Amino acid sequence: MNFQFSMFKYKIIKSKYSNRKGFTLFLAILITSIVLGASIGFSIFVLRELRVSAIGRESQKAFFAADSGAECALYWDLKQVPSAFSTTTTSTINCAGSDYTVGGPSGISNFTLNFDNGSCTTVKVDKNNYPNTIIYSYGHNTCDSSDPNRVERALNLIY
Repeated sequence: MNFQFSMFKYKIIKSKYSNRKGFTLFLAILITSIVLGASIGFSIFVLRELRVSAIGRESQKAFFAADSGAECALYWDLKQVPSAFSTTTTSTINCAGSDYTVGGPSGISNFTLNFDNGSCTTVKVDKNNYPNTIIYSYGHNTCDSSDPNRVERALNLIY
């Protein structure tokens, strides 16, 4: 009987220690899961913020392309005498290192500027609304119209 009692006592003690080992493993897995989940959540947040930042940068690139096109048209219309965008004759202007023929009896001039940073702008000067002149300038961060990340910003000047 002592032998059986001794085995019974031994089994109770063994089971008491084995439960503690399982709890430690469970606690380690739980803490690791929490840290991993927090890390993944933080990584997703950082990647989303990087994407928003990139969109902002490309938007700025498109805006400054549109601004450059509008400023070029404004310069050649106001600072050159006679105006380069005359409704009677054509003339040649130079913007962003390229020459463009503008003006003429239609009263509408269109030209596209390509910049060194890959951006471009399409400019339309409308002289048909006398006494006003309207400049439409559409800037793009890339000249590739099939690019899914293409951003367009526009400026309209009326004077």
